[in-house]
Amino acid sequence: MQIELIQTFLDLSETRSFNRTADRMSITQSTVSGRIRTLEKSLGQRLFLRSRSGTELTTEGLRFAPHARALVHAWTEARHAVSESGDVMTMRIGIQHDLVAIHFNELIGDFRMALPDMSFRFEADYSAQMSSDLLTGMEDFAILFTPRYHPDLHFETIGEIAYLMVSTESDRLSDVQPQTYIMPHYSDAMPPLHAALHPRLAASGLSIGQNAAMVALLGTLGGTAYVLRQSADELIRAGSCRLVADAPPIPQPVFAGLHVRNRHRSAHRRMVQILRARFGPSGAPLARRRVG
Repeated sequence: MQIELIQTFLDLSETRSFNRTADRMSITQSTVSGRIRTLEKSLGQRLFLRSRSGTELTTEGLRFAPHARALVHAWTEARHAVSESGDVMTMRIGIQHDLVAIHFNELIGDFRMALPDMSFRFEADYSAQMSSDLLTGMEDFAILFTPRYHPDLHFETIGEIAYLMVSTESDRLSDVQPQTYIMPHYSDAMPPLHAALHPRLAASGLSIGQNAAMVALLGTLGGTAYVLRQSADELIRAGSCRLVADAPPIPQPVFAGLHVRNRHRSAHRRMVQILRARFGPSGAPLARRRVG
């Protein structure tokens, strides 16, 4: 069976639109339709029902979906296995953009020391894409802010980081101007938390989702924003910003993500332990989450 048929089925299961799936996969709508017909013929079952209200999975389609996800994941792992050079296995790790600036060199050293027979490929990305890549097998492990809950994925809390408010204009929260304030959007959970803390600043017309971009904007435009604690310390030492001392820090939980098939593998468990040591409070057990 062609893996493209399974991939098209899974994308259509998500979009429920032949047009949108065609756009996302860069193929024609007729190709999407043809692939689905071929898959249905191979299975001897109808997988989708089309009507004016949209496209819906049949009962057989719903039953087939978890097997389709497993097939795509297994196929990706198989391609990865046969492409390995020699006996060296590669661990493909996605990491949230903002976390590259925190403990990154130490993490690489810890991983290599704990798993000397493993090679590592890191890629900075955002949570949604990393969750998708874990599902398909394009990544083996992810360090992220916002888990995308799914029956085939497992997430564990490994710690927490903090963002602090700094300003080129004032060190008092009451003097912060909405017109020069830059909203933080480093994760999906941050906007509602920020709105509860600072309703007066909700009128800001600019929002940024990456710490490095926020620091750069403060340097060129000035104003007030939340940045990583490490960045705040650097900006304050450089004299370019002041800490807004009466603004509460905004916490951001950090998660490890992996496919449920890898949940109990020794290499993955060792990496989770290393991450907890780097991001978690010393000696304090952190909650684990299983997506079910």
